[in-house]
Amino acid sequence: MQSSEKLTLGMDTSGSPLLLTAQKDGKIFSVRRKGVKQEKLLFPALEALLHKAGAQMEDIGRIFIIRGPGRFTGIRISLTFASMMQFLNKTQVRGATMFEVLRRQAEKSRAFATWQKENPQGALAVVLHAFREEYFLQIFDGEQKGPAWLSREELLSRLSGYGKPLFLAGSDKDGQPLAGLVGPHYTFAAEKDCFVRPATLLEMAQEDAWSQNALEPLYLKPARFELVQPK
Repeated sequence: MQSSEKLTLGMDTSGSPLLLTAQKDGKIFSVRRKGVKQEKLLFPALEALLHKAGAQMEDIGRIFIIRGPGRFTGIRISLTFASMMQFLNKTQVRGATMFEVLRRQAEKSRAFATWQKENPQGALAVVLHAFREEYFLQIFDGEQKGPAWLSREELLSRLSGYGKPLFLAGSDKDGQPLAGLVGPHYTFAAEKDCFVRPATLLEMAQEDAWSQNALEPLYLKPARFELVQPK
């Protein structure tokens, strides 16, 4: 006998690997696909996920998406799919930025709790590799300055000039640790907290606060644009 419980779907199409995860009847199912052609990867991956969960497209009752930053086309794919499901299937949509997802994982860690006790004036920052020598940065310090798209030199200058202790989450090119990029003068989140975990997407999907601006993309880097350094 099939369960009548609706499926919760989590999606990260902002880069490689594409991640789809679903929760039904208390079980978590996940599919990952490497590559940057998310427009070609999405539906075969979704079909595989639904097969694992024993579900149909119409069973999806809630979707959580990562709305950026990342690859322009990749972000559009999940936004378009979620919009379509909201309109056709009355599916509830929740969304957050990659900064907010990795912040959630880092802040729930024991390492961050210990660091915060020792550095009450410090802040958590998320660094993401964008393209070549470009990076995305957001510092969560209550000042609401928002995220930035920076060259490598600008990133290093911004971090070194911050003036307060920083706890860093995120990764460099090809998923490499941040220490090799920024040096050892910071405290770093554990590797498992620097990449999206399926359980985090499904957890955040249950929180109504993420319905606000859920379908608002955060591109930061325009399609086919690069930062040009003055000669």
